[in-house]
Amino acid sequence: MDILLTHAYYLAHDTAEQRVMKPYAPLGILSIAAYLTRQGFSAQVFDATFGTPQEFAALLDRLHPPVVGIYITMMTKFAALAMIAEAREAGAFVLVGGPEPPHYAEEFLAAGAGAVVIGEGELTVTELLRLPECTPGALRTVAGLVFRDADGSVFRTSPRAQIADLDTLPIPDRSKVPISRYRSAWLQHHGYSSLSLISMRGCPYTCKWCSHAVYGETYRRRSPSLFLEELATIAAEYRPDAFWFADDVFTINHRWFFRFVEEVRHHGLKFRYECITRADRMNEEVVKGLVATGCQRVWIGSESGSQRILDAMSRGVKVEEVQAMTRLARRYGIDVGMFVMLGYPGETRADIEATVRHVKRANPDVILTTVAYPIKGTPFYEESKGDLILPELPFNEWNDRMIDLAGRYSKRFYWFANRRIINEAAWHRRAGGRLETARAFLKAKTALVGMYLTS
Repeated sequence: MDILLTHAYYLAHDTAEQRVMKPYAPLGILSIAAYLTRQGFSAQVFDATFGTPQEFAALLDRLHPPVVGIYITMMTKFAALAMIAEAREAGAFVLVGGPEPPHYAEEFLAAGAGAVVIGEGELTVTELLRLPECTPGALRTVAGLVFRDADGSVFRTSPRAQIADLDTLPIPDRSKVPISRYRSAWLQHHGYSSLSLISMRGCPYTCKWCSHAVYGETYRRRSPSLFLEELATIAAEYRPDAFWFADDVFTINHRWFFRFVEEVRHHGLKFRYECITRADRMNEEVVKGLVATGCQRVWIGSESGSQRILDAMSRGVKVEEVQAMTRLARRYGIDVGMFVMLGYPGETRADIEATVRHVKRANPDVILTTVAYPIKGTPFYEESKGDLILPELPFNEWNDRMIDLAGRYSKRFYWFANRRIINEAAWHRRAGGRLETARAFLKAKTALVGMYLTS
């Protein structure tokens, strides 16, 4: 074996996801594994999702991989740091990548990583594995890396160019993870199964709170025909009941989208899926295309019902567009999920009231809320530097989600604001019968009182 790839996400550690129970396979490392295999390397995957730290340690002891690559997000950082230490103790050279390490490269190197991969991993890891040894002198020849030089200083190689043509990449190798366990989890908790796939990398939009650490501010996409070829392949092999299209903005390019619609019609494909998009990349023809291709739910980034806050976020979308496209999609029979973000700098109670009115006018089927947190490397983080309240904890005990901002309302206030928005929308929708509607009304009013008793 040339490399062991893993991703540090343990479902057993995520109590919130255990309630939702909609796990998906780690497509990022499965794409790297497929590419490395095509290049002649032996790549094995430890899928932490249904695994345990003990199983990871046992695998290291059994295989003694020369290189271990770990994909790390903000939420998997704590488990990843332990995996780094174990892999290094087992004698492996440890590579780390993903959205978290690039902006904390020195800290991850101090924690035992041999190198940090900046950006996409396929080409960088391939070049590294071709080195006779991972010495500082050899690593200098590989673009897209951060490591410690021979004198102990942190050295960054030249940036790695992004992969321009995604059609040159193989499809993620799902055979390296236990898809049957994902299928069983879905069937047990929801009565149907779902698999994910993705056609695009990068996002050209300028939302200030969004991280572009891996794929950049670009728009690159596989052709509709290859995307559907992958869908047909995994449909035949795993027989999922539905799909999750994980593209950041599925209908971003209308020319691509309508080619996708035509390909589905031409081949007589039948499937159902959900996806994410933006209200400004929807219109009636797009919605008809979503219906024709089996879209059952579309997620729309709304974030706020205050245009002032949306403009501060650099969202580039109008409140009225979100309301209109939500209603339009529902009129055509598509469920709509809406993302709402509270606590962005400058948000007032009046802005939250505008968001309450907004969700009632839009009337989505599902609302997911979060409180804004500044991710290092984003414009939001840079603009908020003077107001950041960083946890006074060692690096291995905090992440960006624990960063607070001076001048904001209390966490308790946002807890009530979240309940207010969710229940005002449910009461307005009146979809659950009289008793549930009455409960939603009481919860909304209780939350309103809570908001005004906290600060």
